[in-house]
Amino acid sequence: MRCVVFGATGYIGGRVVPALLDAGHQVRVVARSPDKLDEAAWRDRVQVVRGDVTSDDEVRTAIEGQEVVYYLVHSLNRRDFVDVDRAAAQSVADAAASHGVERIVYLGGIVPDGEELSPHLASRAEVGRIFLAGRVPAVVLQAAVIIGSGSASFEMLRYLSERLPAMITPRWVRNRVQPIAVRDVLHYLVHAAALPPDVHRSFDIGGPDVLTYLDMMRRYAVVAGLPRRMVLPVPVLTPWLSAQWVNLVTPVPGSIAVPLIESLVHEVVCHDHDIARHIPDPADGLTHYERAVELALARIARADVPTRWSDASGEPADPLPTDPSWAGGSLYEDVREHQCDAAPLLVWQVIEAIGGEHGWYSFPLAWAVRGWADRLVGGVGLRRGRRDPRRLHVGEALDWWRVETLDRPRLLRLRAEMKLPGRAWLELGVEPSPSGGSRYRQRAVFQPHGLAGHVYWKAISPFHDLVFGGMVRNITGAAARTAP
Repeated sequence: MRCVVFGATGYIGGRVVPALLDAGHQVRVVARSPDKLDEAAWRDRVQVVRGDVTSDDEVRTAIEGQEVVYYLVHSLNRRDFVDVDRAAAQSVADAAASHGVERIVYLGGIVPDGEELSPHLASRAEVGRIFLAGRVPAVVLQAAVIIGSGSASFEMLRYLSERLPAMITPRWVRNRVQPIAVRDVLHYLVHAAALPPDVHRSFDIGGPDVLTYLDMMRRYAVVAGLPRRMVLPVPVLTPWLSAQWVNLVTPVPGSIAVPLIESLVHEVVCHDHDIARHIPDPADGLTHYERAVELALARIARADVPTRWSDASGEPADPLPTDPSWAGGSLYEDVREHQCDAAPLLVWQVIEAIGGEHGWYSFPLAWAVRGWADRLVGGVGLRRGRRDPRRLHVGEALDWWRVETLDRPRLLRLRAEMKLPGRAWLELGVEPSPSGGSRYRQRAVFQPHGLAGHVYWKAISPFHDLVFGGMVRNITGAAARTAP
């Protein structure tokens, strides 16, 4: 079947595309920034269309000629995400009806009965209702916590369990949850494409285990070989306060942690297993929780994490304002170059491996303090790390940066996503030197917003030699040490 996927750069979308291809479907993917897909292993097997779900014209163009629409988009990083998701879902539903689409598939969340929902859960439920109210047969799959390498829910669970041998927790850790392995989510999503037209409804999907969040942390500890976790639930921690704690302890920022925790305040357990009447369970059965954790940890250990929660969390940004024609006011730069005896490829290998466990090659304490300060004000901090220890991809998160340009093996451009009174970029580049070896070039760019931006740049300028100068010396030094 001809399938179009909205949200292919996201955590689930990036995994459902190769699963659809392996099932024999033709796949078109829609992305605001198609270059984010350049290094996807399946890039040459799909048709990529530039499009934004907030544009009616681009939605209609993307849907034209397709039989099945996969809608895997959420706008959590926007303050107006409820309005944006409502308008986008209606646009997709209308375009699908006018272009003869045969099926819409949407992944939402389990909706508790008779409870006041958080804005996040309420919005996801509303999107599902929009599709079910439309003229195109729709299946709305509703899942609770998804367990898989790179998922926000799993990363939150993992870091809380590993970093806190003893925890004071809110009462919601005793609420029941029905987690589901990401492989089982993909099983249902792929098979939903072939459902007959008379199937037009929502289905709860979950794994075979119903646990409390406390059980999940303790069982995670067993699988990971950690000592038993000591937990003391208390009634005073609100979801917002809990999210701030998650923001400090885990790589998941507050903007993502808040809706995750607001969902856990409710008991999220499947109301039924009706889905099995239309899509049989996997041949080897649904994945038990411990097995899902084992599979996720094995992928992390192999650095084989195809998608992460942070892949789609970046907001679009204007291009780097480096051209003389840029007309936006002051622009501050810190440019440094260094001649290195190492071959350009060796320097590039150090550049592309920067961040995460390898660090930033200068004054680790300063980077750590800045990261903690960013987390305290609700930023992403340094804990997002990187997906692979050696290779980067356009659009992926790298600590508090996002990869904006990757011209391998010449140039890496990063866009800052920390809390700043302005916008910032960092360029790391290398080229062959006419005299042999290579020339390393590093460029930090800051576009201030208002007086606070100017004050910020002036305040940190005295530390540039220590931080940026140290990066130049240590990156080229690391390359030289690897030279034969």
